[in-house]
Amino acid sequence: MLKVGLTGGIGSGKSAVAARLAERGAVVVDADRIAREVVAPGSEGLAEIVAAFSARVLDRDGALDRAALGAVVFGDEAARRRLEAITHPRVRARTAELIAGASADAVVVNDVPLLVEVGLAPTYHLVLVVRADVATRLARLERGRGMSRTEAERRIAAQADDARRRAAADVELANDGSLEQLHAAVDALWRDRLVPYERNVRQRRAVAAQPVALTGPDPSWPQQYARLAARIRHAVAPAELRVDHIGSTAVPGLAAQDVIDIQLTVPSLAEADGPLAERLAEAGFPRLPGQWWDSPRPAGSGRWEKRLHGSADPARPVNLHLRVAGSPGWRYALLTRDHLRADPDQRAAYLLLKRELAAGAPDGGTSATARDPWFDEEHLRAEEWATRTGWRP
Repeated sequence: MLKVGLTGGIGSGKSAVAARLAERGAVVVDADRIAREVVAPGSEGLAEIVAAFSARVLDRDGALDRAALGAVVFGDEAARRRLEAITHPRVRARTAELIAGASADAVVVNDVPLLVEVGLAPTYHLVLVVRADVATRLARLERGRGMSRTEAERRIAAQADDARRRAAADVELANDGSLEQLHAAVDALWRDRLVPYERNVRQRRAVAAQPVALTGPDPSWPQQYARLAARIRHAVAPAELRVDHIGSTAVPGLAAQDVIDIQLTVPSLAEADGPLAERLAEAGFPRLPGQWWDSPRPAGSGRWEKRLHGSADPARPVNLHLRVAGSPGWRYALLTRDHLRADPDQRAAYLLLKRELAAGAPDGGTSATARDPWFDEEHLRAEEWATRTGWRP
């Protein structure tokens, strides 16, 4: 199944997005609703809260008085952690139960207000953030929830700011317009990305290569890499494998094909062929069939074998190279990246070459840059630079 994390600041309209996704066919798991359920009257969760904080956190009907509980834990780190130790495991367990009950081809949307704050983004295939201007959110909270302006401002300030949410977002939906506009954006996302993404994950299929075209440089490439790398690290845990941003999108100021190249360092290719491959596929990075290797430097010195995975996300192509630690191909990928980062003249020469080769590539083909003599020459320059500077991978 496809797991989508949905979040947004209070008053952003996140609930409207969740409702529309449910209408399209998504299985929506509401974290707020579960949080209330696990401390409902008669629950073990509520009994444990009372044991920890006394009956002063109950209202006259014996239900949890959230305002009274908030007053107890506000500003008291130890009390807050004690409360979280009671509620969080129960919320996680109930969430897992609901997700497990969904069909194998479901798009599961986990509606989590504090997704960014608690660091859950890497656990999803995609994170969807609903955004609205602060003025819009304040007006909604005053009009729709009866909050005072002061209370609404306090609630907004207590959450992650827009910059933190944007950094976590694979998709950001603006919601300052009409409900019809929001629904149209959600419907397009469902049709064009979520449904094919789910199918690709289930069928272990990577998105097809696109025609060669240079774009950018895109300043968001490093941030996109960071989100992808966090998912990869989560997928391979508890193993602590090195993940690096490589290739042209890892070199600031360099135009490139809009494909994020990532290197995952493995102890051996046998390790890459084991359960690790399936864990990556489940996380949205299925293995590409066939045999894969890098062109050696210098040419004629044998093939540098590797494993190659792609992306199941139709909107974010990825080349995930699994190379053995310390192998020639592994070292070459890191050295070339770092040398181009350090040498603006060679960076400019590489860009000129890329443009020439991309212009001559057939439609739907891939650029044959690896076979150009310039790369053998660049390899020598990079090795000289490494020796001169004391570079280490």
